[in-house]
Amino acid sequence: MKEELTHNSYPKPIHDLVNLYNNKQLNLNPGFQRKSVWNTKDRVTLIDSIFKNYPLPAIFLYKREDNGNLIYDVIDGKQRLESIFMFMGILRGNRYCVKTQLTGNSETIEVDWNYLTRHNKQTLVNGYKLYTIEVDGGLSDIIDVFVRINSTGKALTRAEKQHARYYNSTFLKVAASIAHKCENYFKKTGVLSSGQISRMKHVELICEIMLSIGQNDVINKKTAVDKIMEKGITHTQIGKLKVKTIKTLNRVRLMFPKISETRFNQISDFYILAVLISKYEEEGFILTDKKRNKLAWDLLVSFSNGVDRVRVKQKRAEGTDEADSIFREYLLTVLHTTDEVSQRRKRMNIIDGVLRNIFIVKDKQRTFSPEQRRLIWNSTDERRCKECNEPLTWDDFTIDHIGPHSRGGRTSIENATLMCRKHNSSKGNRIKKKMKLKKNI
Repeated sequence: MKEELTHNSYPKPIHDLVNLYNNKQLNLNPGFQRKSVWNTKDRVTLIDSIFKNYPLPAIFLYKREDNGNLIYDVIDGKQRLESIFMFMGILRGNRYCVKTQLTGNSETIEVDWNYLTRHNKQTLVNGYKLYTIEVDGGLSDIIDVFVRINSTGKALTRAEKQHARYYNSTFLKVAASIAHKCENYFKKTGVLSSGQISRMKHVELICEIMLSIGQNDVINKKTAVDKIMEKGITHTQIGKLKVKTIKTLNRVRLMFPKISETRFNQISDFYILAVLISKYEEEGFILTDKKRNKLAWDLLVSFSNGVDRVRVKQKRAEGTDEADSIFREYLLTVLHTTDEVSQRRKRMNIIDGVLRNIFIVKDKQRTFSPEQRRLIWNSTDERRCKECNEPLTWDDFTIDHIGPHSRGGRTSIENATLMCRKHNSSKGNRIKKKMKLKKNI
């Protein structure tokens, strides 16, 4: 049976809220809450309004029981309560002062909490009554209330709404942990600003990348994340997505270390590049070759410049050449309905056309077949390990890729050499000289 939502409202003095907080009964950060987004100027304005006894919007509290104790989760009003507690020194390390005119004083002075206590004027804050609405009901309804009443002022972003609705989701928690580790990278490259990160845009981006990697394709930003978190995916699937996502982001970082110098540090472009690199990983492309990566970077820079050049021409109402058609087509996908799957797919296909032919695919055959082993053994003039020169026997020899398999080396007779087990294992992906084979194999 659905739990009925009820609410009661009344004015509550600030000192009552302080007591609740000190008694650990007032929870400013329930799981569905967003991060603090107010700056000092916002907080100063609030305290000045209290000094002037201006009315403030109501705060909403979710009343619940926890081990026999009443707990009040803040649904709305977190920023206001934080600002008050910071001013009073209850939240340590964040005190500030307010330039204002106190009652009975015509001069504008700087007032902090110490000033009020010295002059016995604490009641200007402690005695101020905040209109309080206590809500009781099912958690899903409480979260819906949170989302609805945060639709004005500094409205909730899409990521914040997802966080509120799905904060118990393992998928979202994993995405948030990856996003947290990527914060400095996103800020350094300009993919996201500090303000966007404070509004959880980095979590939204990671969610999109994770789901796109899972589907091996772009997704519709507006619906896919909600659907996957409503349906849920297994812990095993989430674990695999986590590994692939981290690998993809590291690959993009290593392949394109100066991405901030191109348009691909913009969210829509970065998302496409990340999804494309994950597809290349899935298809077995060699993405560790420095020369090929340098060529890919040069082409990416050239493409980015081409798109920017067309955009400058458009702003100046200048015509574009036929050679600019690919840049113009890409730009259209960015400027219009960028979140639609069709536009995202067009964008990815264009970049895929720029980069795909640069890279080579790993040989699907990783180990040498019995037939190849016999041919290589019987075709070798000198059956010694080229690393330690120890003689090899049929029972203890191994076959090594001269050109490492991880770098695109083929599992072929022409790319094979005999080695002892010890040195084959320690070689890694270093390239060794090819052994001399008999003719007419």
